Amino acid sequence: MIDHVRPAQLADWLTANAGSRPLVLDVREPWELQTASVTPQGFELVAIPMGELAARLDELDPARPVACLCHHGMRSLRVAGFLAHQGFDQVANITGGIEAWSHERDPAVPRY
Repeated sequence: MIDHVRPAQLADWLTANAGSRPLVLDVREPWELQTASVTPQGFELVAIPMGELAARLDELDPARPVACLCHHGMRSLRVAGFLAHQGFDQVANITGGIEAWSHERDPAVPRY
């Protein structure tokens, strides 16, 4: 099942999954990460561009909760669906992406 979590609600999702070391998976391209990125607070941050995920899937633990992040939430939703199909038990999409993150969690994150 894919949870839909707004950036403002991410802390609650992380707390609910704290025993399993939650991970935020940023699926944006390297140039996007250079433009704007988040600071890990209460979670581990891993960046794997969406186009590389299938080849790098073994870098992720399917038993670990994963919240997917992109620019507006569409790529991350596709990745969340892919991960769920690959047997990942607990997957969330960060709805609104880093754009919403800038509005709801950290206004210092640049918008692009």
